[in-house]
Amino acid sequence: MLDDAALAARLATDAGALLLRIRVELGFADPAALRDAGDARSQALLAAALARHRGQDAVLSEEAIDDPARLTARRVWIIDPLDGTREFSEPGRSDWAVHVALWQDGELAAGAVALPAQGITLATGGPSAVPARSAAPVAPAPPAGGGGPRLVASRTRAPALVTTVAEALGGTVVPLGSAGAKVAAVVRGTADAYLHAGGQYEWDSAAPVAVARAVGLHTSRLDGSALVYNRPDPYQPDLLVCRPELAAGILALVARG
Repeated sequence: MLDDAALAARLATDAGALLLRIRVELGFADPAALRDAGDARSQALLAAALARHRGQDAVLSEEAIDDPARLTARRVWIIDPLDGTREFSEPGRSDWAVHVALWQDGELAAGAVALPAQGITLATGGPSAVPARSAAPVAPAPPAGGGGPRLVASRTRAPALVTTVAEALGGTVVPLGSAGAKVAAVVRGTADAYLHAGGQYEWDSAAPVAVARAVGLHTSRLDGSALVYNRPDPYQPDLLVCRPELAAGILALVARG
């Protein structure tokens, strides 16, 4: 039987493969229909797989009715069947993702972020936990290159705070789609920080944060407090994922407004 990290990677990868097929089947003529099909069919795949492999666990998903039983469960899978639906429905874009994370006894215990259009899945647990098909193991993020830090931000609703922080640090803002794609950019070393102040939900960040923590990146709220999951209200106002050496400076800038 697959362990939790391997299962997260396998499910995220399988859902990603399905989403690629849906893109081919439906095309891009009707973006709304494509988004709806992607959300629904990826949710169905993940729900069925979790029921089959981890039937005793609770699930919190963007695409399912919230079951309050999760609040007394020891193990809760937090999933986003399609993160970045706008980008998924646009031809040529690869900055969309599938998120699968496990919360256990108060902490994120495993997670995987599939980037199907990029052909990779980043996962906790090391190489042995990652299915060989289209997934790649998480490796330590390489050092940042020359110049100021690169801050990834939403391509459609980036908060002004990101620009302010980037300017103060002598850095640049890099627009990207899904939260999973943004955190993956920091994990892979193509960006240095991701800060968000516009509000998200736990399924937007649980799997990306689990992967980021696995390689030693800083993760927190913008006030420096810990990110907490499986709360009664899954709304999450803000977050910061960055290289550890940048965290103090970014948090100080945010605190000063």
